[in-house]
Amino acid sequence: MILVDFNQMVIANFMQYQKQFTDDNALDMLRHMIFNNIRMINRKFKEEWGEINFCCDGPNNWRKKAFPFYKANRKKQREENPQNIDWQKLFDFISTIKKELSEEFPYKVLNGSECEADDIIATVCKHYHKEDNILIVSSDKDFIQLHKYEGVKQWSPLTKKFLNVTDPIKFKNELIIKGDRSDGVPNILSQDDTFVSEMRQKKLTKKKIEDWVVQDPEKVLEGEVLRNFKRNQQLIDLDYVPNPIEINILDDFKGDHFTGRNKMLNYFVKHRLRDLTESLQEF
Repeated sequence: MILVDFNQMVIANFMQYQKQFTDDNALDMLRHMIFNNIRMINRKFKEEWGEINFCCDGPNNWRKKAFPFYKANRKKQREENPQNIDWQKLFDFISTIKKELSEEFPYKVLNGSECEADDIIATVCKHYHKEDNILIVSSDKDFIQLHKYEGVKQWSPLTKKFLNVTDPIKFKNELIIKGDRSDGVPNILSQDDTFVSEMRQKKLTKKKIEDWVVQDPEKVLEGEVLRNFKRNQQLIDLDYVPNPIEINILDDFKGDHFTGRNKMLNYFVKHRLRDLTESLQEF
């Protein structure tokens, strides 16, 4: 099966071509870009990996409840908005297209409450990797930890290459220690509000990282640093998806999402995607 990180795919495309978007063409252009991406993924991978499943970010993210500063720096950057992007309109467009995919196309669109695409992809990999080979389509380094499962591979749309690491567990531990600035998660030497308060992180030496990444944190860390390791572990380690959320994801994945293929032609005509009508078999 193919698991696509939907929100990342859409936003990456938008950011790459944002200068070509206008108020009049934005939604239509976004549709065209998304469906060209779907066609490309199917052309390249469907024969070997199977059907596409779209994994989407849902509302009320559980990580924000566990750690109020999670992705808070992104919100601040969007409010400052140096690129003059109407983020709310973009997210509304994403919701519109996500709904259309679910209702008009023969794909599973997985979009559970309280979870991110990361949680959906991690849960499906955990429970289905023994039954099916799985291709993750995302450039997100967080998914590298899932390479620990046999039969799970990751392809980056950004680099157009497969991502490979020698030791995915070591990679994950290093990510926990270093934190993730893009998600507002500081390194384990730094306090919770480091990024939103615009403070500098405390410096992590290469030697400390190399030592800690292969050792039991309970034995080599203590006090606030151990507490911060556990903070980051909960947010970054995809084995820590809360059980009730995991159950909801599996129920959704097992549900009946198939709408058939008979609506696609009308959809492409209705939304002025006529050039795609000649490639229906690639969807």
